[in-house]
Amino acid sequence: MDNIPLEELTSIINRAGAAILEIYDGDIEVQNKADESPLTQADLAAHEIIAKGLAELTPDIPVVSEESVPPEYAVRREWSRYWLVDPLDGTKEFVNRNGEFTVNIALIEDHVATFGIVGVPVQDRIYIGDTRRGEAWRLEGDSKSSISGRGMQDGQTGLVVVASRSHGGERLEHYLDQLTGQFPELSRTPVGSSLKLCVLAGGEADCYPRLGPTSEWDIAAAHAVLRAAGGEVYTFDGRPLGYNEKESFLNPEFVAVADSNYAWWDVLPAQPEQ
Repeated sequence: MDNIPLEELTSIINRAGAAILEIYDGDIEVQNKADESPLTQADLAAHEIIAKGLAELTPDIPVVSEESVPPEYAVRREWSRYWLVDPLDGTKEFVNRNGEFTVNIALIEDHVATFGIVGVPVQDRIYIGDTRRGEAWRLEGDSKSSISGRGMQDGQTGLVVVASRSHGGERLEHYLDQLTGQFPELSRTPVGSSLKLCVLAGGEADCYPRLGPTSEWDIAAAHAVLRAAGGEVYTFDGRPLGYNEKESFLNPEFVAVADSNYAWWDVLPAQPEQ
């Protein structure tokens, strides 16, 4: 997509965020979806705003949202590009009112997240990544600043790892213990939702190992931001994570890194057994 309608997409993100905050400040009703994940009226309100906005803005580009019923893979696999949306990532963070939830819109082209916009409503902050231009930004109110992941230096001893607030367990702890053997000075930063990848893109951490289930819409927008900022998301076979390559929307386990030029596979432990 040659000309990204950035101003219009930012408006959609802001309107969805405003609708979420109206509910966030009131009584939150929680339902459980079929997979036992939580669903609130805020998820649905944001979905309606984003789906309508994208349909009006780019009627020729299909939209897949976490809160919609997607077409069969036989249809989707013919798409060269589509919007991939998570209207509210971090519903648990939303329900717990810790502010670490996001609004996410990604453009997927030929299985790659090429553009992403991630809104953080409570912080009045938006992250944007355009991989074709190799540029990433952070909007805070009326200010706009470029962001980039921090580089890893040879012989660096300190490592900042982003960890999930809601997921982890013994496998992750074992993995981090092994990683500590490579980087004696290891610190952990707990963050919720797709904000974890934005923290990497903003130069505030180095890597995020995800051992556990995620779906493509959970990370696509933030993945594009991270890629535009110089990072990447790798599966444990060392390949960049792709999209719309199979019938299921579930991702394999992965490691997100802020510096894609660093020789991570010389220091990262192997994927632990299930």
